[in-house]
Amino acid sequence: MISLRRIAPLAALLLTTGALAAAAQPTADQIADQVQQALGGKEAWDQTRYLRFTFAGRRTHHWDKWTGRHRLEGQTQDGKPYVVLSNLNTREGDAWIDGQKAEGDQKKEWLDRAHGAWVNDTYWLLMPYKLRDPGVSLTYVGKAEIDGTGYDKLALSFGKVGLTPGDRYWAYVHPTTHLVDRWEYVLQDQPADAAPTAWKWEGWQRYGKILLAPLRTQVGGDRKLELGNLAVPDALPDAVFAAPDPVAP
Repeated sequence: MISLRRIAPLAALLLTTGALAAAAQPTADQIADQVQQALGGKEAWDQTRYLRFTFAGRRTHHWDKWTGRHRLEGQTQDGKPYVVLSNLNTREGDAWIDGQKAEGDQKKEWLDRAHGAWVNDTYWLLMPYKLRDPGVSLTYVGKAEIDGTGYDKLALSFGKVGLTPGDRYWAYVHPTTHLVDRWEYVLQDQPADAAPTAWKWEGWQRYGKILLAPLRTQVGGDRKLELGNLAVPDALPDAVFAAPDPVAP
């Protein structure tokens, strides 16, 4: 017969061990805070005013974070240059296509395009800075083993924010550097059981007071997406946001 006096201490030990393991597991907020510190800290991000980058070689953004001023420029599919100058907070501004100022419905269409491009492109560049944004729901999934590294995996879902709140993302945070080395996503127009698309975040380096990664490489594919022409300037001339003239390097 098994003694109950022997079982009781063993059960207590198992319960204590389980409680300690649960207590040791980090929370999603703790992981997000580690990411923020690794990127330079909240103060450094708040002090960063200007960002410039070109998304996938197609369109260039100049963004004044403090005021919402934004400049988008590129070429249409038929090779016509365009410039859109707007304020992201007010959604007001002007657009020029092939040197001609847009009016009426065409102007509204281009302002909407510029805002959509900013939402999409800055998320590709800045997602790790937006883990704690209002409307973002974070869940700690656990450890995920990839190429011998046990990443902390975060799941992101969204409330009524952004242009596609039904998107779902997963961020893989390196256990030592606390930087995001990989993300996966299933977009809202895809089936709920669709296999996530995965990209590596590569080339982390310092720009101004913060860290940014300029290259995305698709996992299991040969696609690369570059966030080129990347800079965090201390100042930009007001003309960048006020006139459609070419911007000096």
